Amino acid sequence: MGSVRWAFRCGSWSPSRSDWLLAARCVQPEERDRIGQFVFAKDAKSAMAGRLLLRRFVCEKMGIPWSEIRLERSPRGKPYLAAPLKVRSDFDPEPPAWSFNLSHQGDYAVLAAEQGLQVGVDIMKTEMPGSSTVPGFFRIMTRQFTAYEWSVIQSAGPEHQQLATFYRHWSLKESFIKAIGTGLGFNLQRVEFHLSSEPLTQGRTLRLTKMHLDEEEEEDWMFEKRAVYLQLPCLPKGCVGSTLQVIGCQIDILP
Repeated sequence: MGSVRWAFRCGSWSPSRSDWLLAARCVQPEERDRIGQFVFAKDAKSAMAGRLLLRRFVCEKMGIPWSEIRLERSPRGKPYLAAPLKVRSDFDPEPPAWSFNLSHQGDYAVLAAEQGLQVGVDIMKTEMPGSSTVPGFFRIMTRQFTAYEWSVIQSAGPEHQQLATFYRHWSLKESFIKAIGTGLGFNLQRVEFHLSSEPLTQGRTLRLTKMHLDEEEEEDWMFEKRAVYLQLPCLPKGCVGSTLQVIGCQIDILP
């Protein structure tokens, strides 16, 4: 079964007006409208990069011509392909369906896709909160983490290390709810992550994160983490998610 991890450094992309108009013509009208609602140009650029990544994936990996790609969103906002199925004979059975997800923040847009498995992805840039102190920011987010998770976050060391640990937990939770497609109505305290004690360093992939759901360890989900900071997600039944790499599949950083 297939597995795809693509990242694009949209922070280094400086499209000319003609480039941007061409990109806009390559996506669906409702996608253009959504992108046009962003207040800041950098956010619109990241969103456009994500939509182009997704369409490139559908074209290259699923074999659907660009002009025939039709993407929709679930009621919870998760993208899916709405396209007529190809007619197949009994000797040419339908392959397992692809699941895919996008995220963008900071300088990167990333796509994760799995064939026959669920996938969710989240990117989180570690940065100081803009309008609050770190303790004040944590107080605002109190209800999003369990007591155990807060003990890990607040015992991580200096404030910058606490923030890094906070964002690691947050992106794991985000990637999980994006994988299952429940949206923001999911009670994040139901999910508790137990991070690996190994240091998260550049170029190294960690695969020992454990997830507890309703206080029971879930062995059907695997997570990977890799510092860049792209947080590729959780995938059920032997599949992995993480920052930039999965087991057996090195992510491609697209030019």
